Amino acid sequence: MDRFKLGLCQLQVTAAKEENLQRAAAAVKDAAQQGCQLVALPEMFNCPYGNHYFAKYAETFPQGETIIRLGQMAKENSVYLVGGSIPELEDDKLYNSSFVFNPAGEMIARHRKIHLFDIDIPSAITFRESDTLSPGEAVTSFDTPFGRIGVAICYDIRFPELIRTMALQGIVLLILPAAFTMVTGPAHWELTLRARSLDNQIYVAAVSPARDESADFVAYGHSLVTSPWGEVMVQADEKPGLITANIDLKLLAKIREQLPLLKHRRTSVYQL
Repeated sequence: MDRFKLGLCQLQVTAAKEENLQRAAAAVKDAAQQGCQLVALPEMFNCPYGNHYFAKYAETFPQGETIIRLGQMAKENSVYLVGGSIPELEDDKLYNSSFVFNPAGEMIARHRKIHLFDIDIPSAITFRESDTLSPGEAVTSFDTPFGRIGVAICYDIRFPELIRTMALQGIVLLILPAAFTMVTGPAHWELTLRARSLDNQIYVAAVSPARDESADFVAYGHSLVTSPWGEVMVQADEKPGLITANIDLKLLAKIREQLPLLKHRRTSVYQL
């Protein structure tokens, strides 16, 4: 398969979990009806983003309500579904976790956010995910008929070593559920995603919650897809909506052939 269609669902997130799940189901259905074979939801799409929410909304695998519903969404619409992320509880630890399902509704991957968002920008934002969340310990990818897909979550994108590791494992596309802030978003969102695409010659698809100025945590929005040439292919604004992109694997192969960056690495001098 040389080409497939990707859908990113930028959702409005509220304190009502059922409302969030219904919006997600409607968006996945819309994406499937538009011909998308792979669909992705935002980071923390079933609950507001904040340390005081995570334990309240946390679910356990495999019986969690959101986890079950994600499998149903994938099966009902015959799509690969990267289920954004949700708070996951296991052995008294909380994780920021993304569950991935195939078109049969079977879970085929789970990514737990590796790098926790602990920042302090004076007069702008202070946030410590590590006050409640534990870090994941594994690089995550899954195979599809159209190639290997990597999954990371938000702050993970700022660590080039992680994305390069995925590229060396053969991914053609990285899915990134992410909620950048109104400080880091305007400054680094597009720049970082284009850089990871360019350096690794992969597509990167980042899917954010829609912006809600009344929320405790205001997400930047602007879900987008970048190409292996480092270009922005499509980008949303801050409002809820669906964006789609055709992922052209022939183009990816052509770029890697003409500018073989990964082959030119000097592993005798440096390596991960």
